[in-house]
Amino acid sequence: MTGRPCMDVWGWEEWVRHLDVPPCRCQFSGSGPRLKAAMASRRVGFCLSDKKRRRMNLDAFSQFCAGHGIQVVEINLSQPLEPQGPFDIIVHKLSDVIVEAEHDNQSQLLLANFQKYVSAHPHTVILDPLPAMTQLLDRFASYRIMSKLHNSLRDWHICSPPYLEVPSDSDLSSIHRAVKEHSLSFPLICKTRVAHGSLSHEMSLIFSEGGLADVHPPCILQSFVNHGAVLHKVFVIGERHFCVERPSLKNFPSGPCDRKTIFFNSQQVSKPESSSDLNALDEKMPLLPTPSSEALAALVKELRAQLEMALFGVDVIVNIHTHTMTVIDLNIFPGYEGVPQFFSSLLDHIKTLLDSGPSDPQVTTSNESSITNSI
Repeated sequence: MTGRPCMDVWGWEEWVRHLDVPPCRCQFSGSGPRLKAAMASRRVGFCLSDKKRRRMNLDAFSQFCAGHGIQVVEINLSQPLEPQGPFDIIVHKLSDVIVEAEHDNQSQLLLANFQKYVSAHPHTVILDPLPAMTQLLDRFASYRIMSKLHNSLRDWHICSPPYLEVPSDSDLSSIHRAVKEHSLSFPLICKTRVAHGSLSHEMSLIFSEGGLADVHPPCILQSFVNHGAVLHKVFVIGERHFCVERPSLKNFPSGPCDRKTIFFNSQQVSKPESSSDLNALDEKMPLLPTPSSEALAALVKELRAQLEMALFGVDVIVNIHTHTMTVIDLNIFPGYEGVPQFFSSLLDHIKTLLDSGPSDPQVTTSNESSITNSI
């Protein structure tokens, strides 16, 4: 935390309540020459921010898709979508728009424009469904999902750290009480409730009860797990997933101490080329085992079912003491840095959606109740 209060996502509820996204179906029949002819005319719309467009290298991906008979169309959300269509699939990352719609009239109009088209074209596949995606914008919601993994994945020794939701109306005394009641152990890592935007990467390490004065609700307090300064970023693209190793926070002594709160930006600590005092590990630290491919596959399968999403990321660490695989965060449509097969994997998933019938669980969105229940 940096002392700046972050946005309280409870204001989203009024907006996402109106995202009455009907079930999205991709109905297709036929095979052989007819299938190939139909595939040649398939149109996939991309609705991305300029930053996401550049990071993904959408121009290169468009050329890649064109070589496989699929046309990529960049959607201008400020213009009516009907003349820009039709779309068989829309791939989007509307995180910015949804978050800003809480207080910005222009973003509200953009969201309404998108919703109008989706409602009028129920057979267009939305990747990923808005109700599913929205829950990952709120760490309160996503951490509740993570906290249940130890039950469903007990045989794989997968868990998530103890955590505490700190709502907007929390004062210091109530935070002290809640930390004790939930048996959280120091140090604690503090994260904003909103899991999107530049502020979402501003975090802090709190080493004692006195450091709780640095907490700015709404936020998440999570027991810090020593993990040898290694972060395993799992990138999911439909049925496939890829694990990329990144730097992470170094180990700290367990238990309270007089150390002052450390404020940091998680992106700066965990970039591939990052070199920071916070991720400088003692060379005597023995190497930890990497998560097994079977355990990662089980984790991804469970999360795909829970989230009803196809494009997301999972941050995983390995406890230095127990070697338990520990899930510490979930991410919407991540950057896929370090995944060399990203273009081909995304195109393969798009082709799968174009070929699949209504029975494919990744083609159907959740209904409206899934949105309000996740916030």
